[in-house]
Amino acid sequence: MQLVGAEGRMKRIIVVADNSLIVEAIALGLQKSGEFQLLGRVNARTGEVRTVLDAAPDVVLVDEMERSDDAVELISQLTGEHPDVAVIVLTSSMEPGWLDAIFAAGATGAISKSTHPESLATLVRETIDGHVVHIDRSLGSPTCTTLRTVSAAPLTSRELEILRLVADGSTNGGIAQKLWITEQTVKFHLSNIYRKLDVANRTEASRYAHINGLVGSAKPSPL
Repeated sequence: MQLVGAEGRMKRIIVVADNSLIVEAIALGLQKSGEFQLLGRVNARTGEVRTVLDAAPDVVLVDEMERSDDAVELISQLTGEHPDVAVIVLTSSMEPGWLDAIFAAGATGAISKSTHPESLATLVRETIDGHVVHIDRSLGSPTCTTLRTVSAAPLTSRELEILRLVADGSTNGGIAQKLWITEQTVKFHLSNIYRKLDVANRTEASRYAHINGLVGSAKPSPL
């Protein structure tokens, strides 16, 4: 069964990159997932914004390029021309300053190039669905108020959803099936949950959920 977007069709992706090996790996991961339609590739060196947008993609995957300034400029142009397009950067660097730069330019998310191709589609979907969150670290930025709100309720809506299922006794496989994600993604979210709640395992996480009223009728925390 193929997953489709809200409009009743597969999400359409175009890749902006000049490395053919990267494009091949992306194509492999997307093909196996059956969730996205790869429209094609635009050479990153040309930065043809109009070519990208004329393809009417839902998602643009942008390679960070050798010159990071070019990537930032391209992201800014893409989001400026079409703010509804999700722009996700494939990067080998998770350095805070670099991440702040691409998000300030309008990027929706950043995915490490070390990600296994078969996990790429899941991470893209989680990003465009708002389940992978980046917090701007720049002091005095407009997101500082959001940062304080998140620190009071550290779990994202997806993490809270998974925590509740764990507290109800669901296995990783059961959670994956229910939420239409891979078990690897469930484990990824669980590791973040354990870290944020300062617990060691699912038993302690379940106990935390019950003690703090995060199960039953409790509503998800805001992102």
